[in-house]
Amino acid sequence: MVTLAERDGPERKRSRMTHPFHGITPFTLLDFPDRSACILWVAGCNMRCGYCHNPDIVLGNGTLREDDALAFLRRRQGLLEGVVLSGGEATTWRGLSDFAAQVKATGFAVKLDTNGLRPDVVAQLLDRRLIDFVALDYKAPPKRFRAVTGTATFARFASTLDLLCGQDRVTFEVRTTVHDALLNECDILAIATDLERRGYQGRLAVQQAVVEPDRPLLGSLPPPGRKLDRQWLAAQTTLGLEFR
Repeated sequence: MVTLAERDGPERKRSRMTHPFHGITPFTLLDFPDRSACILWVAGCNMRCGYCHNPDIVLGNGTLREDDALAFLRRRQGLLEGVVLSGGEATTWRGLSDFAAQVKATGFAVKLDTNGLRPDVVAQLLDRRLIDFVALDYKAPPKRFRAVTGTATFARFASTLDLLCGQDRVTFEVRTTVHDALLNECDILAIATDLERRGYQGRLAVQQAVVEPDRPLLGSLPPPGRKLDRQWLAAQTTLGLEFR
């Protein structure tokens, strides 16, 4: 079976090695809890979620080298507190751990946004104490995972979830994006039940997919037809739900 990474081709792989970053968001107060931060967008992804707002990052090549990103961070020392490693999917980049070590050495806290398909990379970052916060995307329950993500590797995601639930040094949150063409209330309830079973102690952030005429998506989804019944969902689970 040909993987998504193999379909990217040799030219894309070479570009990822030399120019891993698609771009930099220089300032945010929303993406790293309790810290001012910037976002480094790693090019490439091992999922193909139809509601993704970053098709240029997922499918395109990077434009910035590691040295470019580190030079930017050195200029922001004392002005920013944290760095968000996002994408695309940051864990698909082979140089992520070594780069995170350089970011930590520069004095920044590090947050990782991840879809969880590389538990080996997340384990390495935890073992080397290179991350301070993780946002884990729980895309869909097993029966809906391929339809939402374009992959059938739920077990790899579950390994990352269990890894994070089994440690208490790094704070992490779980979040799910919902489009009514892909997920419904029963799917969110299945996710919440699974999180409780695995011992997750936090809240599940449920965010509505947004479809805008002037903003292309990775897929061809229509605007959402309806929003979730939040009252019903909250009554069905003891897990805290945060609707965004």
